[in-house]
Amino acid sequence: MFIQTEQTPNPASLKFLPGCEVVLSGTAEFRDAAHAEKASPLAVRLFKIPGVEGVFLGRDFVTVTRAGDFDWSLLKPQILAALMEHFSTGQPVLLEERGMAVKSSVSGDDDEIVKQIKELIDTRVRPVVAADGGDIVFSSFDSGIVYLHMRGACAGCPSSTATLKGGIENLLKHFIPEVVEVRAVN
Repeated sequence: MFIQTEQTPNPASLKFLPGCEVVLSGTAEFRDAAHAEKASPLAVRLFKIPGVEGVFLGRDFVTVTRAGDFDWSLLKPQILAALMEHFSTGQPVLLEERGMAVKSSVSGDDDEIVKQIKELIDTRVRPVVAADGGDIVFSSFDSGIVYLHMRGACAGCPSSTATLKGGIENLLKHFIPEVVEVRAVN
């Protein structure tokens, strides 16, 4: 098995491409080993490596976030070994995929503006952000303000504010005049 790695705009996160499907649909994020324990054998395995602070699972990639004082040159070989062992043994990535992976798809209950926002995020924003090892998920729309969750490499990324303001906010304002601002929520 050959696993490729890619840099992300977030220096604390590295994207691993195992060459196979990781999550069937949506994404899943784990910020600590306790949360992963109930949901993802792969994330549990990665959290056993000292210095791993976050695990984000996408359709065909795994993004790992390191603690600030750990060096990628020491972490990367351990992460690659853990990923190879996990995927070569055929263990599940998620214990229950149903209900675990997050999607931002349009719902029949959404009003027209929210449907438009979600559609633009799903078709124009999420694929680009996934290429950088992260995800952006719609949270809410209130009084002209769109609230989005930044996940994976996007969470804590130094350039995430520029992405939100210069990219996503401008895109949404262009297509949806009712949008006046975009904000990240934790």
